[in-house]
Amino acid sequence: MSGRGSAGPAIVAAEAIGKRYRTGAVEVAALIDVSFTVAPGEFVAVMGPSGSGKSTLMNVLGCLDRPTSGRLLIGGADVATLDADALAELRRRTVGFVFQSFNLMPRLSARDNVAMPTVYAGLPVRERKRRAEALLAAVGLADRGHHRPTELSGGQKQRVAIARALVNDPKLILADEPTGALDSRTGLEILALLQKLNREDGRTVVLVTHDPGIARHAGRTLRFHDGRLVADERTDVALDARTELAALPPPAEAAA
Repeated sequence: MSGRGSAGPAIVAAEAIGKRYRTGAVEVAALIDVSFTVAPGEFVAVMGPSGSGKSTLMNVLGCLDRPTSGRLLIGGADVATLDADALAELRRRTVGFVFQSFNLMPRLSARDNVAMPTVYAGLPVRERKRRAEALLAAVGLADRGHHRPTELSGGQKQRVAIARALVNDPKLILADEPTGALDSRTGLEILALLQKLNREDGRTVVLVTHDPGIARHAGRTLRFHDGRLVADERTDVALDARTELAALPPPAEAAA
């Protein structure tokens, strides 16, 4: 897969969506008349300053919140027509989340953290274990399944979080500042993994970042300001994180 999208119905279709919050007598417009589509197989970066609506957009796309106006389709389903149970099922089946702060359960092993979403999916214990172990191997952590988060580096925690996001085989990965808590080398490793999932596995990726350098790894950038989508830009040639990693000097401990 090229990561530039493929023919077929959009996996995300936002039609003039808005989101308003009320705090006491004050109403805040977090999203205003936002329209765009994301095709299957695209890698899209979402950029904007603090307060621009990026996090609100991710909550809405992830079916954690509903728009207060407009129409939003996720995987072809109109979220406004779904009750709470149907919305939870759409979220479980279609969306995988990756967070800056990892959001791992500290008392669970890496394997059990990855398997957690399959509990809500009702999978048998043996299948939960099989999927978790296979995904940990896929992200390079086959030997870390029994380690707890406190025994893992930041990059390893984020790999566990990505494996967890994939465990229910979602079509759409929503990554909110996934490299924000990592050093530059480890951040490139996570970007390389996300690009592999996009280009080789065909996963659609929507990634929030404040860093233009991170956004240049995507095939397209949506720019937000004060709740509005102000630019929708295509990237002629996205940066390749694996190539950048190969050009870096070896880590200090390896060089020593």
